[in-house]
Amino acid sequence: MSPTDTDVRITKMKDGRTHLAHKAEHAVDLDTGAVVAVTLQEADKGDTTTMDVTLCEAGETVADLAVRDTELHPDAAPKVNVKGIEEMVADKGYHSAAALERVKNRQVRSYIPERQQKGRRKWEGKASQQQAVYANRRRVQGNYGKRLLRRRGEFVERSFAHCYDTGGMRRTHLRKQENILKRLLIHVGGFNLSLIFRKMMGAGTPREWNDLGRVLFLAFLRSFWRRNNSAGPCRSLIFPSRAIRPAGPPLRINQKRCRTIATYATDC
Repeated sequence: MSPTDTDVRITKMKDGRTHLAHKAEHAVDLDTGAVVAVTLQEADKGDTTTMDVTLCEAGETVADLAVRDTELHPDAAPKVNVKGIEEMVADKGYHSAAALERVKNRQVRSYIPERQQKGRRKWEGKASQQQAVYANRRRVQGNYGKRLLRRRGEFVERSFAHCYDTGGMRRTHLRKQENILKRLLIHVGGFNLSLIFRKMMGAGTPREWNDLGRVLFLAFLRSFWRRNNSAGPCRSLIFPSRAIRPAGPPLRINQKRCRTIATYATDC
């Protein structure tokens, strides 16, 4: 524990090194790719322990959105699921019998790949956990579960890549979880805003918008160049070769008339 920041914990990174770090979790909507909830917790806690807080945060956010959608559009069809979160997809680090049982008690269907274990598991006195594990295994092995896991790898990992790798939030100089969470919420808000811009204008970042403008400008130049060169070569640019000329009647060269070059002038 750091003497200047009591919230930070010593944790082991994926490359084997140890650092003082915090643990961030995202709850992402697999239909739109938007981050629904983000939590910042102690880095020494396991995934099966921190999952409950993130799931509750996501459930509260979805409930608030459903109420707001009903108030703004009472006669229209709801755009948010009024039943709340019904399915949860995660990687194999979140798999445990106790965690699956807690998710089942919240009336949420889980799609979490199971870790490979040696030997047979003992379910004596754990009938509820056994039912939760077997139901989760059956859902994961189905076609719908495999499709959800592929979407998880596409949308959830993309949010982490944009926020922490490309966005530069992998390292921070702030202290205390409260201050880091404020900065993280602003960062995630910018990520969600980029999804709205990409749907409205076709570009979600300033760099992408700049590249899109260049592409449109180059396409305009290409169409303008093709239009000017569609008439064919001018007669002044076609010269018969005089060095080697076969005997016989003179050759006829198909000459095309040049376009008349008009001169324009303006005056006051």
